[in-house]
Amino acid sequence: MLDTSRGQPPAPTQEPRGCLFALSQPPLMIFLAVIGVLLLMAAVHDLFVL
Repeated sequence: MLDTSRGQPPAPTQEPRGCLFALSQPPLMIFLAVIGVLLLMAAVHDLFVL
């Protein structure tokens, strides 16, 4: 027979992760660093080459 008693649901084992956890991931940090370097190179080019 199936147990149909209503017990308490199991407590979540991990807390929900927010924005700071997402920003700490290496692939995202590498992507943001590449974008930052490209912007920096464009700014230096505009200031000193043009």
